Amino acid sequence: MTLVLDASAAVQIILRKEKFGLYAERFQAASWVIAPDLFVADFANVLWKYRRAGILDHAACQERVMDGIELVDDFFGSVELWKEALAESIRHDHSAYDMFYAMLARRNDATLLTNDARLRETCAGMRVECFG
Repeated sequence: MTLVLDASAAVQIILRKEKFGLYAERFQAASWVIAPDLFVADFANVLWKYRRAGILDHAACQERVMDGIELVDDFFGSVELWKEALAESIRHDHSAYDMFYAMLARRNDATLLTNDARLRETCAGMRVECFG
């Protein structure tokens, strides 16, 4: 199974949050884990929020970002996805940022692993398989 990993699911795995077991099981069952290249910025931003809240120190943030990046086998360029992501974001009134993940899943007949309930709902309407 091919899995598209988004930052919201990756943080569940890396920080062993409440849905760790559920997401780790699905992650481990994947034969190929992919993400758009914006995953790196997205995930770094999530970890920055943990630092800002005083939950993680600077060194821990850097380590966890590297751990998150290492979860992904291959990254795909946003330049290749932007037109389709923008069109679907307009069509479904959903952030273009999230649509990069959805379009990558659709193009690769993959399951999108996300902790974002609104994104899962939008993907259901687009017939993009999601788990979360």
